[in-house]
Amino acid sequence: MPENTAVAGVVVRAIQPDDFDQWLSLWDGYNAFYGRAGATALPQEITQTTWERFFNPVEPVFAVVAEHDGEVVGLAHYLFHRSTTRLGPVCYLQDLFTAPTRRKLGIGKALIHKVYEQATLAGASRVYWQTQSTNEAGRALYDKLARHSGFIVYSHEL
Repeated sequence: MPENTAVAGVVVRAIQPDDFDQWLSLWDGYNAFYGRAGATALPQEITQTTWERFFNPVEPVFAVVAEHDGEVVGLAHYLFHRSTTRLGPVCYLQDLFTAPTRRKLGIGKALIHKVYEQATLAGASRVYWQTQSTNEAGRALYDKLARHSGFIVYSHEL
């Protein structure tokens, strides 16, 4: 990974194994934001497997964290995959979260820009993500950094 990215006192870097406790706190906050807490929380096995994938060189799943004042205060998880409409890979920004007490400091923007940087280095020609239509704060940021293509996401659990 290239040099760390710094924006307004925020340093974005590759996740490290000793970030686990701080990452877990953010991961739990992210999941709670999307209704995955308490009785609907992700199984521990998913959390542990997700963490392990970041450090497995054969996995296409990556993570960066944002630090502010020496504390991990944001995370971004992304992955690369093939596309039927492009020759090279595309990058899916799957998870993005900033500690609620550190919002409005440019952390989300710095995390997204780091993913853009990593995607460019990997030869990807596009980064995309999704969010809930009710995520007004997130969408206000996303509208400044990307184009909403108008697609509606459908899913079916198996």
